[in-house]
Amino acid sequence: MNSRVLVFGSINMDLVAKVPHLPIPGETLQGHSFTTVPGGKGANQAVAAARLEVPTAIVGRVGNDQFGQELLQNLQSDRVQTDNVYIDLSTTSGVAIIAVDDNAENHIVVISGANGNVGEEDVERLTPLLPTASILLLQLEIPLSAVQKAAQAAQQAGVKVILDPAPAPTELPSELYSLVDIITPNAVEAEQLVHFAVNTPESAEKAALLLQQRGIKTAIIKLGAKGVFCATVDDSFFIPAFSVKAVDTVAAGDAFNGGLAAALSQGYSLREAVTWGAATGALSATKSGAQSSLPTRQRVEAFLQEHQPPR
Repeated sequence: MNSRVLVFGSINMDLVAKVPHLPIPGETLQGHSFTTVPGGKGANQAVAAARLEVPTAIVGRVGNDQFGQELLQNLQSDRVQTDNVYIDLSTTSGVAIIAVDDNAENHIVVISGANGNVGEEDVERLTPLLPTASILLLQLEIPLSAVQKAAQAAQQAGVKVILDPAPAPTELPSELYSLVDIITPNAVEAEQLVHFAVNTPESAEKAALLLQQRGIKTAIIKLGAKGVFCATVDDSFFIPAFSVKAVDTVAAGDAFNGGLAAALSQGYSLREAVTWGAATGALSATKSGAQSSLPTRQRVEAFLQEHQPPR
């Protein structure tokens, strides 16, 4: 079995402001600090998997600017293979402007830049890599048409598709559901997809069932500090959250997906892989920043030994 994880998605520079509280419209707020941190959901998930010592490659775009060079160098420093990241001369690299408050809550504004130009040519660069992979990770910070074509190519190649539907649209194309093996919305994204509140294991189960009726094989709904609900065709289970002191939840969802993909690519059972995802996400929330918060394999393994997987 191939153990390689492929990521098709966004690569951003995150511009992070630490603030006492999230500003209301019209408010000028004195912040605590400012940092630039490599991010983007695609790049975050690639780094998360690579730090768990799984061979990982990313296909996407950056701009021909200083941020683009820094983003590529950062991915390479984490041993993410970047040969198929295209340097787009027509635009800037993507950026995310993030405010994080003292309670670790955040507001994020994304400027797509080069990510918005991802399309057919990028799918053509992805397709020859699929036979070398076991899992393709997708998110929605690149055009939906490109995501759908990538999922189609992966399905034809027999590669498992994991979709993080973030940022979530109110509707996904009906054809996309049948191309996805595992969907991993958080509570807000699940609510946007199913149009009712998703904030308990019971409502997560109801949402998962609806997503399965649309063609999804496995629905994993991340309920933050409450835990994770998972439903497959044959089974369902709930894993309570690991108890940690959250500092910054910016990349916790991406860490979860990277952990999930890394574990599945190594032949772990779905329950084990969800537990790995939950542990990776919990550890990410204990450190600031996006990629700067993503844990190593040794850290996740030590954490899981200390904290028996919750039942």
